[in-house]
Amino acid sequence: MRNKTHWLLATLLLLYCSAACTQQYPWQDTSRTLDWRVEWLVSHLTLDEKLSLMVHQNPAIPRVGLPAYSWWNEALHGVGRAGEATVYPMPIALAATFKPEWIGNFFWHISKEARVKYQQAQDTGNYGDYAGLTFFTPNINIFRDPRWGRGMETYGEDPYLTAMMGFECVLGLQANNTAACLKHFAVHSGPEGVRHEFDSRVSERDLRTTYLPAFEYIVKRSDVAQVMCGYNRLTVRDREGANLQSGEPCCTNRRLFDILRNEWLYDGILVTDCWALNDAYETDTIIPRHRTHATAAAAYGDAFGREVDLECGSGLPALREAVQQGLVPESKVDEHVRRILKTRLRVTTQPKNFKPTGWPPIPQNNPASVAAQSMVLLKNTGVLPLKEGEFLRLEGPNAYDSLMPLGNYNGTPKHTVTIGEALGRYQAFSAGDGKTLVYAGGLNPQLEGEELPVEKEGFYKGDRTRIELPQEQVDEIKAFKAQGYRIVLVLCTGSAIALENVIDDCDAILVAWYGGQDMGTAVKQLLFGERDDFGRLPVTFYRSTEQLPDFSDYAMTGRTYRYIDPETALFPFGFGYSYSFFSIKQPWVSEADFIIGGTLSLCNTDAHNARWHRTVVQVYLKNENDPNGPVKQLIGTVSLSPTEEHPMEPFTIDLDPFWFRQYNSATGLLEEPADGTPFILQLGFSSDDRDLIDLPFIYHNRK
Repeated sequence: MRNKTHWLLATLLLLYCSAACTQQYPWQDTSRTLDWRVEWLVSHLTLDEKLSLMVHQNPAIPRVGLPAYSWWNEALHGVGRAGEATVYPMPIALAATFKPEWIGNFFWHISKEARVKYQQAQDTGNYGDYAGLTFFTPNINIFRDPRWGRGMETYGEDPYLTAMMGFECVLGLQANNTAACLKHFAVHSGPEGVRHEFDSRVSERDLRTTYLPAFEYIVKRSDVAQVMCGYNRLTVRDREGANLQSGEPCCTNRRLFDILRNEWLYDGILVTDCWALNDAYETDTIIPRHRTHATAAAAYGDAFGREVDLECGSGLPALREAVQQGLVPESKVDEHVRRILKTRLRVTTQPKNFKPTGWPPIPQNNPASVAAQSMVLLKNTGVLPLKEGEFLRLEGPNAYDSLMPLGNYNGTPKHTVTIGEALGRYQAFSAGDGKTLVYAGGLNPQLEGEELPVEKEGFYKGDRTRIELPQEQVDEIKAFKAQGYRIVLVLCTGSAIALENVIDDCDAILVAWYGGQDMGTAVKQLLFGERDDFGRLPVTFYRSTEQLPDFSDYAMTGRTYRYIDPETALFPFGFGYSYSFFSIKQPWVSEADFIIGGTLSLCNTDAHNARWHRTVVQVYLKNENDPNGPVKQLIGTVSLSPTEEHPMEPFTIDLDPFWFRQYNSATGLLEEPADGTPFILQLGFSSDDRDLIDLPFIYHNRK
């Protein structure tokens, strides 16, 4: 009995010591409110300690028990740059699924994986970059031009689709108490080679109708923890061409700050892109810079004296100098530090009763399934699906490339299934004469990406100078065609490629993007008809480079499906074939309830081994009252998967008045339409009018 008593006392003493050691300071008591804990720290930190928290690598402050922490981590399509992790397809591919509700689910799983990796880092004393729980994800810039090398990081060219995907990404990541970040605020999409000096010049109309809606939607509809300002400068012009605001870097930009904080009432963290403030004052003979500020202190004064809370960078000395010169009041420092600590404590010190919110597991939500539902079938003359046991020849520069599927900002998977590995048992070298040749071509992330040191024909500093398929691949495809092969082109890419010079030589074209760790598995399943759940294009595939305006021109005229005739594109936004044929029967719309619906009919299929036969029903809005507005714009989607046993599937799509707003040139704002305003809703399978059914719609104010 005495031994048991001693054991019990020893156990209680150990538990007491453990609790005492882990809760030496009041702010560490998670039973108190988060605001109370933050205020305790703010009231006990010195000014210099507070400033040290305003750069992304926070040092330890032992005096109050605050450990070191780095704010810089990545989770673009899986936990990035931190060793072994699951690698999903790139965001441009995720957008091609047209399944935003799905995106939240696997970002929830990404955040769970991130928490495991965070704990491993903590256990080994790793407090450096890529070891924390605050992620600079998602990238919700509009992919306005296919030449931009970082477009693969985005959700495509459409504001609605970008907003829906980004919104679900934020919900999924933050459901496990990690922090997401909307980037790059704002009007940022190349050119990469001059991004440190570039001034994005836009009209107020384009700013409000194209470049800001995704940011606005997510800021207003979610509790996103961070927003990141971009490298570029921004000049906004009115309809007469006069500058309303001229050339300030985004990270000192009063106009953007006013929109974010005062119009949208955002109270989260505003963080700079990494070392972006250096561009405002540094003189550089190699990399041209903005040079808008005479000194570092002046730049940091404008950033932190206004609305920037946190710098990704190493400018603590300049920040101290700005405070000493009175450019950043101490009251403003406290405001910044409150925001910083609120998010940091929320993600790193969870209450004992914390339970993550989220989604139930989806059996098909694995990297191979996600990749398959992102891949877009652009052409099929009947060569697909391949027959089981059919031998084929495999060629092309991407056939066995194990790095290409991983894209950029990626982790390292346990194993990458290449296209060649997945198709290995079907390969046999054979002469042409009607045999099938799979050509794995396209691009790779070593040619297109973020500020790459690449200068070769067709590519410059991560961007492309021409959007056509590289000429050596064109020549190879034509040579194989001349030998009598049936050509299946598997296009690996992060952006649209002009294919007019090879389209007649290809019997089938599959856009496989950069499809993640199981990309090869997905390609094999689709080519052999094991699946029939292809994606749809989140970008326009143009006919040639000559169809595009100047890359540095940010005006939307002549860009994307919203401002060109979709019939002039080689493949329009939203387009994609299946092995099945669908139709929409009995379409209807409820003006009072803002709902559109109908019944999807699976007419017939060539993929009888596939369990599902998926398509994406899309809703577009045409506003003929605004001749200067977009030709049309996406405002709703639904992914449907009827079966051969149940070929009829009724559907409804809720319409959000947010996407009906019209630009008012007098106020420079998007505003709700007047009651009784007529619109045309288009329901169908792509942005091309030939794929759509017109339905009249009278707008009624919902007050």
